[in-house]
Amino acid sequence: MNDTVKEEHHVTSISEDHETTCWGCGLRLLLPSYTPIFKCGWCGAITNQNPLKHNNKYLRWRHIRDRCFIAILLIFMLFVICGGVWAVYPVIFSVSYFRGILHCTITMLLSISTISSFSLAASRPAGPPPSIPWGSYPVVEKGGLENYSFCSYCSKPKSPRTHHCRSCGTCVLDMDHHCPFIGNCVGAANHQPFICFLFAAVVSTMYISIMSISAGCQLWPSLDHETVRRITSGSSHSPFIIMREFMFAFLSSAVLLSARGLVLAYLLVASISVGIGLIILLWQQLSYIYQGKTCLSHISSRADEPVGETGCQNIFRFFGYQYSFSRYFPRFSRTKKIHKK
Repeated sequence: MNDTVKEEHHVTSISEDHETTCWGCGLRLLLPSYTPIFKCGWCGAITNQNPLKHNNKYLRWRHIRDRCFIAILLIFMLFVICGGVWAVYPVIFSVSYFRGILHCTITMLLSISTISSFSLAASRPAGPPPSIPWGSYPVVEKGGLENYSFCSYCSKPKSPRTHHCRSCGTCVLDMDHHCPFIGNCVGAANHQPFICFLFAAVVSTMYISIMSISAGCQLWPSLDHETVRRITSGSSHSPFIIMREFMFAFLSSAVLLSARGLVLAYLLVASISVGIGLIILLWQQLSYIYQGKTCLSHISSRADEPVGETGCQNIFRFFGYQYSFSRYFPRFSRTKKIHKK
């Protein structure tokens, strides 16, 4: 009799210790064994009983840091635009009035496209997750929260394509990464303006480099005649010595540069260095879009996971075009011709 009571007491304690409630549908679940992460058999919600807790006391300072980056980047873009107009266009207009009007139009279009796309990417919300009913059994249908998890910071469901950004303090749908230079996450709602900003910035830096070289060739002081004669006459010298002499003469003439020449030299160096970084970032972003991924999904993906659809149709779909341009080209039939006897 005592053994039977002990066995019943033992079975009751096991069921009480492992009975829990699903956050998605509110049904009480009885787990066969202790598991920190489990999935509800009705709604499909995933529950983590031991979520990692992060400290959010530095969230305010992260917002201040991001705003400072935005201000610095805007000041840099305005300096490049205003400094380039001040340094380049007197030289361009002195060559041809039509050429000056043409380059002014190109500068205005590039400036508007760069600043507007930057403002959209920085001010637009990155992409809040879709709202879905949860919390009670009559409301949540079977499989209505399939593979959803619960965000303990936002206190709401988080879809499989949603990540919580600790810098922004919110959940972002299709989060690619958090960019401090725009002070915002790159997600489903502002990923397209971010790519447009990168493309406009790359074209702008290339244009600034070309115009700086074109105007700098006319403003750069001429080399010393004695140095030029020594370089040209020194045919017996090694190429290294000739290059050293030429660089020394080139840098010596830089001392005589005017204020416009110094601004052009800075714009050339800055546009080339910034342009290289932007080209690498744009290529990386386009490669992820081509593969149908984001930066976070690429980092978290494993080698044994199946590869999704890959192709140019992902890029067309990303920019809102549902069909490939190949549908407008004539299709040549590969069927064999039937020859009449």
